[in-house]
Amino acid sequence: MLRTLGVCWLIGLGMLTGCDESPSGARALGPEAECAATLAALRVVVLSTEGVRVRGATVTATNLTSSVSISGVTDSDGVTTAINETLAPSPVRVVAVSGARVSPASRVDWVCDTCNCVPEPSELTLELAP
Repeated sequence: MLRTLGVCWLIGLGMLTGCDESPSGARALGPEAECAATLAALRVVVLSTEGVRVRGATVTATNLTSSVSISGVTDSDGVTTAINETLAPSPVRVVAVSGARVSPASRVDWVCDTCNCVPEPSELTLELAP
């Protein structure tokens, strides 16, 4: 009898701990959960000197403070969105390479709020040197 009563107390105490204000799987997690949901990305277009979009160019962005880099390869439209806000908040240096051709470096700054950072400018066009 005492053992059954003790088990009932334990179950009751366990149920009470579920009544606090901590997040649970059934509750919404609030605006903080949206912060990590999607990363803002920089859209980079790579062009040849003739103005033709270049497929397969490697675009690399390097954080000027930490030297951390992210690279991406342009698709059939000459576009990559691999550069994202994980490099923020410091400015980044962006350059494209295709074979022996290299673009001049461009600088992109990240404008941050309490939740996310967005690139400024939001789109970059890099032209490969001849």
